[in-house]
Amino acid sequence: MALRLTRDKSDTLLLLAAALMVLAPHFAHLPLWISALACATLLWRAAITWLGKRMPPTWLLVPIAVAAMAGVYRSYHTLLGREVGVAMLVLLLAFKLLEMHARRDLFVVTFLSFFVLLTNFLYSQSMPTALWTVLALLMLLTAQQSFQYTGLVPPLARRLRTTFKVGALAAPLALLLFVAFPRIQGPLWGLPGDANSARSGLSDSMAPGTLSSLAQSDDIAFRVRFAGAVPAQQQLYWRSIVLGDYDGRTWTRVPRKRGLQRLEVAIHARGAPVRYETTMEPSNTRWLALLELAAPNLSVPGFRLRDSDEMEQFTTEPVTHRVRYDAAAYLDYTLQAGESPQRMTHWLELPAGFNPRTLALAQQLRAAAPADAPVQQLSNTILTRFRTQDYSYTLEPPLTGANAVDDFLFTTRAGFCEHYAGAYVVLMRAMGVPARVVTGYQGGERNPVDGYLTVRQSDAHAWAEIWSQQTGWQRVDPTAAVAPERVERNLARALPRPAPFGLAPLLDLQNNPDSWLAQLRFAYAALNNSWNQWVLDYNPDRQRSFLEELSGMFGHWRMALGAVLVAVLLAVLRWQRARRPADALEALYAAFCKQQLRHGYGRAPSEGPRSYAARLRTMPASTEKHAAMEQFLHLYGMLKYGAGGTESRSASLATLTTLLPLCR
Repeated sequence: MALRLTRDKSDTLLLLAAALMVLAPHFAHLPLWISALACATLLWRAAITWLGKRMPPTWLLVPIAVAAMAGVYRSYHTLLGREVGVAMLVLLLAFKLLEMHARRDLFVVTFLSFFVLLTNFLYSQSMPTALWTVLALLMLLTAQQSFQYTGLVPPLARRLRTTFKVGALAAPLALLLFVAFPRIQGPLWGLPGDANSARSGLSDSMAPGTLSSLAQSDDIAFRVRFAGAVPAQQQLYWRSIVLGDYDGRTWTRVPRKRGLQRLEVAIHARGAPVRYETTMEPSNTRWLALLELAAPNLSVPGFRLRDSDEMEQFTTEPVTHRVRYDAAAYLDYTLQAGESPQRMTHWLELPAGFNPRTLALAQQLRAAAPADAPVQQLSNTILTRFRTQDYSYTLEPPLTGANAVDDFLFTTRAGFCEHYAGAYVVLMRAMGVPARVVTGYQGGERNPVDGYLTVRQSDAHAWAEIWSQQTGWQRVDPTAAVAPERVERNLARALPRPAPFGLAPLLDLQNNPDSWLAQLRFAYAALNNSWNQWVLDYNPDRQRSFLEELSGMFGHWRMALGAVLVAVLLAVLRWQRARRPADALEALYAAFCKQQLRHGYGRAPSEGPRSYAARLRTMPASTEKHAAMEQFLHLYGMLKYGAGGTESRSASLATLTTLLPLCR
């Protein structure tokens, strides 16, 4: 026998389910004890409802609430701020569920749930978050609708359909407000998460392990859409930071002395530039990653830019929100050729007392080469050593000591890109060749669905540049000598990660761009990118551009949008009026008439309930059915024309609802 809950129990459990949907996203960032306490409170309230027990007394709830607030203060060391406010709202909603004594309390819980639901966007504005919020909103509206009925309550499926219809009616107005309402600069809800706790991008220093730890992350650094054909994978070097000072372990940028005059950097670009649009994710750093070699006149909306003699581009303030900018790059160029060697001496400096074996190896290689050997020949001797000897490429290199380059070259022989780039530059400088380390990103994954190239933090890379007076600065990637797959494809192909729990076949499918799993991943990535581009990044500039386009198509956009809104509202009202009767009484009468129409006894437009009843007496039917139809039409006539008896209107409607199935 199926268990049938009373109306109060079913409505309360529905409200508890909606409250759980509202609270669930907050469990990801709240302290564990708050999430556990909120869940325990909801379970407590569900048990009270299911078993029909009395609500806990106030003298029990007050100490629990005070202890919870003390716990919040102990966890956050303050009672002010966004994190604390959300934590207290979550606890307030959970505790209020234990204090519902009147109808007013039900609506307090419902409206408090609406407010807590909005706070989800302070932490995440992703597409799954928006979808979950819509589902939770529909559940809340269904629970709120359930408390509105005073008579017979429709089944849950019908209430859900009503909620979806309400949402469908509200969606056009919401879309219109989103498109046309004046936007403020920046995200509507602020940056999801604290800006200072956001995952950082590249650092302006490099030590063993710096990039290998960053390469463990699959977070997106930026997306790129090229105006034309996408360059080959080997040409996708995204230049960011140039490092020239070395203390024996850590590479840092060459400091610019105050008042020192900027160099006149000679650049000769060949061919047409490659144009592209970059959407950069929040990085909490100032460094931009640009395809080598970036064209001048770069502009990033909302930021002031600076550049350096080393072809770096950076903002004056950290990038704490998603930005979009257009850029161009010359893939074929000459940089600082013909420069005076005296102006390159700071790219030859090495710390004293470090890496003696490396310095001895450099002297040996230099002595074995001709005195007039070109720079490229000296470089090839080092790359050949990396390629032919037992060096390996790994994300987990062994630890090195004070002489890090010595340990890497002669002992461990295993490292990531920072090891190879750093050791290469030290060797080249020791042979008298100006050299420096460049960090940035290499490669990217092209999405065949939307054409965007996605560059992740795992694409972080370090390479080198060497200088000669004849050719200027030339890019050299020592990692390619050891792991060419890293440059030709990506890190996942060069260093496939172990698949846990025997999921290696799925990992292979994901990395195979022609597999169904990869196609599904590409489709979701394209959908998520569209969400970012057209919803989260719908800023004042994009709104102005979109409305100007509409203005060109339809004339003055305000008048056009107003006319569309009025037309939509009139159409909806007319559809609603034609579709459903004015009230519940007319709905029941319409259902009765529809029943009889199926048997060929439809009501004529001129017939009232009394004359209609007289005609229905001729219908061949049972005595019980005739009596039910007679009673239905008699009661309807009294309610319709104000001759009701002692029964209340709600009781009479309930009687009509009971009679309706008997009239079939």
